Amino acid sequence: TLFRSLLSLLVTRSRRLDLAEDSLGEAFARAAATWPTTGCPNNPAAWLYTTAWRQLLGGLRAEAMRGRKAPLLAVGAQWTEPPATGELGELDDDRLALILLCCHPALDPRSRSPLALRLIIGTSTAEIARLFLVPTATMAARLTRAKKKIVVAGIPLAAPADEELRSRLNDVCRTIYLAFTAGYTPGKGPDLVRSDLAGDAVRLALILRRLVPTEPQVTALAGLLVLQHARRDARVDFGRLVTLPEQDRTRWHADEIDAGLTLIGTIQRSDGYAEELRLQALIAAEHATATIASDTQWHVIAGYYEQLETLTGSPVVRLNRAVAVAQDQGPRAGLSLLDELDQHLADNHRLHAVRAELAREAGDLDLAGTSYKRALDLCTNAVEADHLRARLAALDV
Repeated sequence: TLFRSLLSLLVTRSRRLDLAEDSLGEAFARAAATWPTTGCPNNPAAWLYTTAWRQLLGGLRAEAMRGRKAPLLAVGAQWTEPPATGELGELDDDRLALILLCCHPALDPRSRSPLALRLIIGTSTAEIARLFLVPTATMAARLTRAKKKIVVAGIPLAAPADEELRSRLNDVCRTIYLAFTAGYTPGKGPDLVRSDLAGDAVRLALILRRLVPTEPQVTALAGLLVLQHARRDARVDFGRLVTLPEQDRTRWHADEIDAGLTLIGTIQRSDGYAEELRLQALIAAEHATATIASDTQWHVIAGYYEQLETLTGSPVVRLNRAVAVAQDQGPRAGLSLLDELDQHLADNHRLHAVRAELAREAGDLDLAGTSYKRALDLCTNAVEADHLRARLAALDV
């Protein structure tokens, strides 16, 4: 969280995407080398910011001395001062401006949201590649080209002005949604849920709605994220993954659910990305309004997923649809929807985990065991892997 907040501040002030990330990385490296000996400073954030900014200024001066480019900003004493008290916690507007920069129409559409995730949210390149279902090397190359394009073309860092925002609204919404998804899509390591990351995305979505309250995709995004985030405290219990049917619904945030339902209650049917978000918000509302798991209207959810799949053609949507269809029509109906997904999601552990669950429910224990093992081979999250091992052991085959 500190890294991405400082990175947002550095990029906002310097307008230099290429130098800010390297300078902050150097500051963190210096901290790791010196703090164990000298002790942690009274204001670690200010120390890191000042060190990174001085490193960045050094890079700018070196460029100017080599004559490669004119200085891009005036260097004054204020730039070497620590950030003011509270400044790091008041960056949401700056982050929105940075998302606008990353979503500039001059950039390759495939790079816009990934670049914003990398620079504003601090998502790792490998994690971004996983979210977009491409190899890490491919995503790294896209990010590098996008950074260079911004610097070479002199794309400005725009304030979130009305016309600029509206012209890039779909990309901005998509970026915020992906940032939220990264908080609830387990990556490497021990953390299953990263509520701070997801919470940042919810705040950005609500700020965006205050700026453009009449746009359907913005309202749908805000409602969707508020509803999904309301379940955060029930997703993990003492380090153990808790599936949706098993969650203690008294731990869901009822006030947030009410707010989310109010938001999506104002949305009319639309098209394009606005309709995608509306359908996802309606699915979230069905889950949120089921007081117990058995009350869930799975046939309604399956219908929404079918509409969503028709609209997007997404293999991930079909995977989710298969789960809903299995709950409504039985596990074999769900399994039949997975048949075409191996060509798209063969390296995604979730496909194999879902197949394992449905095969177990259908009584095909051999397929369930094979699928659980394949899911474990691909899973990189410790909590999720523990869950899969427990499910495999429970098969007793």
